[in-house]
Amino acid sequence: MSLMSDFKNFAMKGNVVDLAVGVIIGGAFGKIVSSLVTNVIMPPVGLIVGGIDFKELFINLSDKPVASLAEAAKVKAPVIAYGLFLNSVIDFLIVAFCVFLLVRQIARLTPPAPPAAPERKCPFCLSVIDEQAKRCPHCTSHLEG
Repeated sequence: MSLMSDFKNFAMKGNVVDLAVGVIIGGAFGKIVSSLVTNVIMPPVGLIVGGIDFKELFINLSDKPVASLAEAAKVKAPVIAYGLFLNSVIDFLIVAFCVFLLVRQIARLTPPAPPAAPERKCPFCLSVIDEQAKRCPHCTSHLEG
């Protein structure tokens, strides 16, 4: 087989295609959650805690006085933008909770795996053998029953 046909066989396997679709949908879902946090959740939370815009919370690490993140970026002042970090943490928690709910639901819908068949061991060599074997395939001993 050629390299291209090997790659085509690999890429067209169901699990690789499913993984690619999952990554694409996950990226789009992440953007939706980020928008939800930034535009829907954080403004009311900021209003409740005293009219704070979390996106603008930062610690100025320079001796230049700056009033906003945009101004700090303009004068290239180093800052710790912990408000943006808080938004990212809330994004992560929402995505993690949604993934948890999805995995939990899938686990409920998936039938439980059947119990494993009991192992039968050859009394002579202790190798695992088929339940119906009359002779051990490993040591060739005759088995009872």
